[in-house]
Amino acid sequence: MPYLRKLLSLVTLLFSTTLTGAEKPSILFITIDDMSCDSVGVYGSKLRGTTPNMDTLAKQGLRFQYAHVQVGNCMPGRNVMYSGLYSHNNRMEGFYQIKDPHYPHLSDLMQSGGYFTAIFGKVAHSTPYTPYAWSLNLDVIDGKKLHVKDPVSYGLATRRGIQASKDAGKPFYLNVNVSDPHKPFYGMRGRQEPYDDPYKPSKFFTPEEVPIPGFLFEDPEVRLELAHYYMSVRRADDAVGQILRALDESGQADNTVVMLIADHGMPLPWAKTALYHHSTHTPWIVRWPGKIKPGTVDDQHMISAVDLTPTLLDVAGIKTKSTFDGRTFFPLLEGKTQNNRAQVFKEYNENSGAGRHPIRGIQNKRFLYLFNPWSDGENKFKTATTGTLSYKRMNEIAETDPVMAERLRFFNYRSVEELYDVKKDPNCLNNLINHPDYQKTLNNLRKSLGNWMVKTEDHALEAFENRKKPEAMYGYVARLQVEANQRMAARRKAQREAAAAKKKS
Repeated sequence: MPYLRKLLSLVTLLFSTTLTGAEKPSILFITIDDMSCDSVGVYGSKLRGTTPNMDTLAKQGLRFQYAHVQVGNCMPGRNVMYSGLYSHNNRMEGFYQIKDPHYPHLSDLMQSGGYFTAIFGKVAHSTPYTPYAWSLNLDVIDGKKLHVKDPVSYGLATRRGIQASKDAGKPFYLNVNVSDPHKPFYGMRGRQEPYDDPYKPSKFFTPEEVPIPGFLFEDPEVRLELAHYYMSVRRADDAVGQILRALDESGQADNTVVMLIADHGMPLPWAKTALYHHSTHTPWIVRWPGKIKPGTVDDQHMISAVDLTPTLLDVAGIKTKSTFDGRTFFPLLEGKTQNNRAQVFKEYNENSGAGRHPIRGIQNKRFLYLFNPWSDGENKFKTATTGTLSYKRMNEIAETDPVMAERLRFFNYRSVEELYDVKKDPNCLNNLINHPDYQKTLNNLRKSLGNWMVKTEDHALEAFENRKKPEAMYGYVARLQVEANQRMAARRKAQREAAAAKKKS
């Protein structure tokens, strides 16, 4: 039973042991919020000057070319990272709290191994419930709440976290979560004239010079939105620069493993809140002085976010009897190879407004297969990107353009199955699901996905096995939506009661 397995994992935390030997490295784990992999210079950005600090970090260590996150939205995705479990096993499938997780969080495991754990930014989204037992929450320093769109805040938080770990006499696990380029973008509020944002990036980009992703389209307002997105990417890179500068000034850089990823793709249609290639493909950079040769590129293995926790435990020399869905890629950090690193599994369940649209996917270096049990031609996908200029322009153009109308229809309603050749078509424009030349590939991917669902006890297996029976699929989805609606109603009631109690006091 999944519940029993998770309970046993939590119990075994008490029996975790720590490897002895050389001095433990400290760990600085940096996440970037809503940034596509190809927005980073060393990952092929077509716009010069987007990420000089990230590019330098990559040149100082190892970058993975085939890294993915599991989920295309924030809170579920981050909880995969820090539990080592897929969303259907950590129960964090949407934007709600799990008060009884029955499994250890990465922070728990690090503390059990003698680490001082601190976090800045995205705190409520990084644990199954909040407040959580970090050694230190850096969102407020000396009574002042740090602004998450100000790059200077990240340097301040990093310095304080490192100093606190030094005062405690422990190595640190410091999780710094940069809130750019998540909306609102730098200097942008809706369609009105850009405002004077006090937190300016170190480089500005014009609408005329920015590249348009292949999954979007040529349009002045799309270009405007992308220009502000890229300026927000640059501001995120400025924050990374502040973080790394603070680490250097601490004198601990040589004994610190720095790891950087993005939590998912850009917050625009066809990227965020989805499982397409550009939704989950992430920059994954690791710098480990004296261990990883500078300028190393791994273009052989596929890794994913569910592998993070077991890997960092190996970096820290912490042994645990806890079980994970992911597996360590520590051997890759040592320059070795690993078998069974040719594909990743992905899942999406629910958006921040409790809209349930479950998706499951499998991707290898060549193909991406997606299963959408909610797709019935009437159920409209609820995504975090419908408030963007790009989505609004899709709707406006679709009124007179039949090509855009079909593109919009597919965005809103999809199909039960999708298949893409991501090597030839990384923008996922050509659905090959019915193409006769790809039926063998399709069947192999279906089989692999089904086996993964069985192995990980995925509740979506019910729908997958009935993918030729629409009523069974839609019944499954409807049941999930009822549960999500009940959770949302309970949460809103609790919020109203809390507000009323506060007003009385």
